[in-house]
Amino acid sequence: MNDLTGARWRTSTHSGTNGGECVEVADNLTGVVAVRDSKDPAGPVLTLAPAGWADFVRAVRTHRFGH
Repeated sequence: MNDLTGARWRTSTHSGTNGGECVEVADNLTGVVAVRDSKDPAGPVLTLAPAGWADFVRAVRTHRFGH
């Protein structure tokens, strides 16, 4: 389990454009990027290696995901 103490959560600049359906990301921690549902901050957190998060963001930005 990762220690998320000190996580600084941020939401997307597109937050609120989808009726509040957004995620928060904490990428200030060493060795891990944490992702959670902005509507449930006390709920579960997905953690990824920084390289995995970077790959995901790159795939989204280059439209490699279908609808």
